[in-house]
Amino acid sequence: MSEIVIIEDDALMHSLLAEWLTADGYRVCSGEFEPVSHAELVIVDVFMPRHLGVELLRAARAAYPRVPIIAISGHFCPGVRSAGPAAEALGVERVIAKPFGREAFLEVVRSVVGAPRASDRGVAE
Repeated sequence: MSEIVIIEDDALMHSLLAEWLTADGYRVCSGEFEPVSHAELVIVDVFMPRHLGVELLRAARAAYPRVPIIAISGHFCPGVRSAGPAAEALGVERVIAKPFGREAFLEVVRSVVGAPRASDRGVAE
């Protein structure tokens, strides 16, 4: 089954994102940089206090070479387009500026990987 990997060092934010994703029917993995062979999406906070954003994205890309990445950060300008020049410059599928709400976050996730499949929800297809 596919899983979403969250790379976020703020425990509260990590838990919130995981809660939103699982409540919407996605499976969340805590693998971070230990590659998960069945990862469908990686969500990375690119300006964490202990990491430089570009280095973190390179590490995520190396760990998950063919998996789409969404970059989140409080350093992005509010209102930045999720699939615009910022995403292209970072080499990711989408960017999201913090703070963001649940529906805005899930809308961006769905735009990259689609709605969760019945098998991810534990429902027979």
